[in-house]
Amino acid sequence: MAILKAFKGLRPPKTIAHLVASRPYDVLNSNEARIEADGNEYSLLHIIKPEIDLAVGIDEHDESVYNKAKENLAKFRKNGWLVPDATNCLYIYAQTMNGKTQYGLVGCAGVEDYMNGIIKKHELTRKDKEEDRMKHVRITNANMEPVFFTYPAVKEIDAIVDSIVKSKQADYDFTSTDGFGHHFWVINDQATIDSIIALFDKVPATYVADGHHRTAAAALVGNEKKRNNANHTGKEEYNYFLAVHFPDNQLTIIDYNRVVKELNGLTPAELMEKLKKVFDIELKGTEIYKPNRLHNFSMYLEGQWYSLTAKPGTYNDNDPIGVLDVTILSKLVLDEILGIKDLRTDKRIDFVGGIRGLGELKKRVDTGEMKAAFALYPVSMKQLITIADTGNIMPPKTTWFEPKLRSGLVVHSLE
Repeated sequence: MAILKAFKGLRPPKTIAHLVASRPYDVLNSNEARIEADGNEYSLLHIIKPEIDLAVGIDEHDESVYNKAKENLAKFRKNGWLVPDATNCLYIYAQTMNGKTQYGLVGCAGVEDYMNGIIKKHELTRKDKEEDRMKHVRITNANMEPVFFTYPAVKEIDAIVDSIVKSKQADYDFTSTDGFGHHFWVINDQATIDSIIALFDKVPATYVADGHHRTAAAALVGNEKKRNNANHTGKEEYNYFLAVHFPDNQLTIIDYNRVVKELNGLTPAELMEKLKKVFDIELKGTEIYKPNRLHNFSMYLEGQWYSLTAKPGTYNDNDPIGVLDVTILSKLVLDEILGIKDLRTDKRIDFVGGIRGLGELKKRVDTGEMKAAFALYPVSMKQLITIADTGNIMPPKTTWFEPKLRSGLVVHSLE
């Protein structure tokens, strides 16, 4: 059964919480982070993207960058910008987008749960990215950013969360610059904490929704510390890492789309002829067309939108991977027609999160940067959980969750 542990979080004072809170380290590059943190000494980007406080152009994996993260964390603590709670707490972190609010439980997940497969994943991780975050965890001795988990909804937990948010003013409540609302409650009543943990102990598994590399790094460092500690008891803080757990019935996965730079030597007309063999094609004109069901795609090519519906027999609805539209598109179009075999390494393809809208696909083709764009119907939570439960791995760039968790509302120290 899944572990949920209360902990003494490091948190910013209420007056600066909105300034400390930042986007995750992996959704913006170094230059974007410099711009975003400019004039804001409180931004957590100074710790999670510490190269912004060093010379422009420095390798973000240079040893001095990790040392700067440690130095900046010490500065935040010394200045009272991150202050430890007096007792072990759980927390509620809610996000509002487009009038819909989702409520997550913030607590520590168990390293052993990750090692034993109780925490399930649906994406492969890259060793270089794992090692980058492992170095960051080692040198700061903290989980600076939470990972984004989901779990099968438990109505009794939902009722407790609902009672808290209706009866208690949020400890933090602000709208970020992207227009998303962020709301945060501290749960420090021991009886309530015990009730939630007891209920969560009946949850058979949790699932990594977003943050596979951070999850792997946190768990691997915890396991590393266990191996290196001759007096290990299992109660040390390094046995746990920071996670926000959202009920599966509150989350929505957004589409994750593709743009390609060239057509593998084909003319647009030749491409269409090849596509007709495996898709029913309908011209939609110049107005943006969004896929409206599973196995339906949209394509933007030479100023026109098309509906592509995969023909029966070209996919396998009984295969948890074969049923995915990313699999169908990758096999029938990207691989067999355009010659793009490896989505992780081929430079002829790029990926666009659905949060940017299909207008972004049109823009990238119209500018000449890309030759064609393909939009997909989003993966469902049921599909994600089925794939994780069966031990399968989704193709790269399949799921996009929004809003992203803001980092810095609470930090988990491994001390």
